Amino acid sequence: MNTNVYQHFRHDEHPFIDLVGDWLEQVAFQYAPYLTDFLDPRQAYIVETLVAQESDLKFQFFGGYEAAERRRCMIYPEYYEATRDDFGISLFEINYPKKFTNLSHGKVLGTLIGSGVKREMFGDIISDGENWQVFVADEVSSFVQLQVTKMGNVAVRLEPKNYTQLLLPKDGWTQEKETVSSLRLDTVISTVFNISRQRSKQLIESGKIKVNWVESERPDFMLDLLDIVSIRGFGRLQIQSIEGKTKKEKIKLTLGVLRK
Repeated sequence: MNTNVYQHFRHDEHPFIDLVGDWLEQVAFQYAPYLTDFLDPRQAYIVETLVAQESDLKFQFFGGYEAAERRRCMIYPEYYEATRDDFGISLFEINYPKKFTNLSHGKVLGTLIGSGVKREMFGDIISDGENWQVFVADEVSSFVQLQVTKMGNVAVRLEPKNYTQLLLPKDGWTQEKETVSSLRLDTVISTVFNISRQRSKQLIESGKIKVNWVESERPDFMLDLLDIVSIRGFGRLQIQSIEGKTKKEKIKLTLGVLRK
């Protein structure tokens, strides 16, 4: 891996960059395709950036449906033609007693990870407000289906579905424009959700904030392109584009925002 690449990314992303470098070497040396686990948008951006530097390699993303947030990537030599079947993604609907309980994204994800399978094996979890579906890597789909029989105190069953039975997600994402004084985590949260910096810091330091699905307790954490921030009780935001600065040196952002 060209060490100059590192300067364009955060220090804590360097191990992932090294991993992507290993994938690229494997494809180049074996002259065969490589399929990643599910990637979050920031990871996908890093993969796309690095693969684009290899003129003899191609790549394609797919997460089970067109608007997927978490997607697998197929990296392959020029001769190969990837199809959607190559991405190894199973769709399950969660059958549960709707009269007696309500599911949430957190409860579903917690149960799935509690089965002993790493997060990277699961794609998007979607809901139409009542029904829930989850995308799972084929490699672990049979195991997960056998293991996940309860969520909380209620019995559930994972039922295989095909893509024609995909739910229409109840999605409240809106695109918004903001200017911020910096890309610090506390500053962006404060600006987008119209709360004080102090309140923003309290939320972060009390473990109520996740950046790309990983808990962050650093108010000074610097956000970057395609990062997704989840704020418990408030919603989520994504840095969709960074569009330069205003005359007063504020940073212009385009954001995806999901408000609770």
